[in-house]
Amino acid sequence: MDNGTSRASWRGQLTLRGAIIGCVGCAIITASSVYTALRLGALPWPIIFAAVISLFFLKLLGNASLNEANVTHTIMSAGAMVAGGLAFTIPGAWMLGLASQIGWVQIFLVALAGTGLGLVCTALIHRHFIVDANLEFPTGNAAAQTLRATEAGGRTGRQLFSSMGIAGTYALLRDGLHLLPAMLLQLPIPGVAFGIYNSPMMLSVGFLIGGVAVAWWLLGGVVANFGIVVAGSAAGLWDVASAQGIVKSLGMGLMMGSGVAVVVKDILPQMAGVVRGLGSGDAQGEDVAATTSLVSGNLRLDAGILGLATAAIAVLVCFGLQLGPIPAVAVVLLTFVTTIMSAQSCGQTGIDPMEIFGLIVLLLVSAFARLQEVQLFFIAGVVAVACGLAGDVMNDFKAGHVLGTDPRAQWLGQAIGGVLGALVAAGVMVALVSAYGPDVFGPDKEFVSAQASVVATMVSGIPSVPAFVLGLAGGLALYFARLPAMMLGLGVYLPFYMSVTAALGAVARIVYEQVSARRNAGLGEAERQEAAEKAQESGLVVASGLLGGESVMGVIIAFASIFASMA
Repeated sequence: MDNGTSRASWRGQLTLRGAIIGCVGCAIITASSVYTALRLGALPWPIIFAAVISLFFLKLLGNASLNEANVTHTIMSAGAMVAGGLAFTIPGAWMLGLASQIGWVQIFLVALAGTGLGLVCTALIHRHFIVDANLEFPTGNAAAQTLRATEAGGRTGRQLFSSMGIAGTYALLRDGLHLLPAMLLQLPIPGVAFGIYNSPMMLSVGFLIGGVAVAWWLLGGVVANFGIVVAGSAAGLWDVASAQGIVKSLGMGLMMGSGVAVVVKDILPQMAGVVRGLGSGDAQGEDVAATTSLVSGNLRLDAGILGLATAAIAVLVCFGLQLGPIPAVAVVLLTFVTTIMSAQSCGQTGIDPMEIFGLIVLLLVSAFARLQEVQLFFIAGVVAVACGLAGDVMNDFKAGHVLGTDPRAQWLGQAIGGVLGALVAAGVMVALVSAYGPDVFGPDKEFVSAQASVVATMVSGIPSVPAFVLGLAGGLALYFARLPAMMLGLGVYLPFYMSVTAALGAVARIVYEQVSARRNAGLGEAERQEAAEKAQESGLVVASGLLGGESVMGVIIAFASIFASMA
């Protein structure tokens, strides 16, 4: 096997030079991500951009394997999602006039607690989602294909970088030069964000996920928008604003129910096997250790380390953020559930709605604990950071699984980048609010902070408790019935234009496969199968390039925005 697929010692993959390059890149990308999330209300995955940059700089210093580049980019991209978790939640407190109650220490503690919980959870769920369930993780897959194509060149390299160039140019024309609209075919339907998102990246997500999963996603969107919002409002059951609250509550409930079901059905039985492995020295226990021990290399020691880390984080949340013992324990436990939901969402759709998961926990804890408003934002921030980091870690694990990288090296690299990202993101957040003042954050202002604005609105409580409870029960039942409850919940919650665009990407895949099959119809059985495999690989490479090109250009535009604001 070549150096991209051989599983060498993790110490040869997590190198000193890689750690230095990764940390420098992490600081830059984290700062950029804070600005992007606050200014544009969006945050593209930086994984593919970081993968290309990592391999480039490592090769400048001599020979470099794909595994070393993969671990380096894991460090480099880790802080971006930590930044996103903070930027999508904390500014909501500034909008409500609570800026004087939040300083660098509180923001850093929120980021540190979220980073720690994200790392602990991903160490526990790595095997289930990456090995057993083998979810798609389109962004992680795209990163692996990018590294392979960069290394190999040839036809695959030309396909990938051509599609990256097309998507990057398209994103530049749309977001940088504003020569193309962001939305197409918009219709003025009250309460429904109808249209097509003019995004090669969103189309490629639908292409990579495939028809069945996207069909459930679209079904959720149709039921929510045209069943509850349009039909329900027309029938006089509720007004449009109430219908939107019901939809949001139902979507959150479905996703929460799906996450709880994953824990009960899949994660807890796995943990039981780990516990049995801890107490025995048989071959089965050793096999469990080989796939689960990501921290120290010893499963028994890992269990102690992760347990102590969880307890320390609970204490940090309790006293550092002054939540009290019962809310702190609730936050820790619910964060484990939501990070699992985040991993499943990223694995199935490539989307990580981290602020949604923060809202779910915020609303649940506020239902039984009397807390100050600012503390609710702390809770949302901890959860959003944990879910954002978990999404990044699991995508990196997927890339590593494809390339043969040691997951222990990746997890340790993620820990380095996550902690550094917490420091940098907290510093940049404080610097921005100090320089511009809290009044520039919010809808129609200089820093739109769209997600944080939603959190600020939702601090008052769940819009429809009955709809949330119904969604919670439905998510549990659907998952146990082996139906994709998370996809349905995402379709209910996310704007309808995203569901439509992903569905178009899935249709494009069906058409592509049918055209390829007709083209190869006259070949023999063996030749037809080989041609089908090549066509499938080409489709994957091109779709990954479209996803990566827009993502990379999003990061470049973010850097340009920062430099322009400093001029």
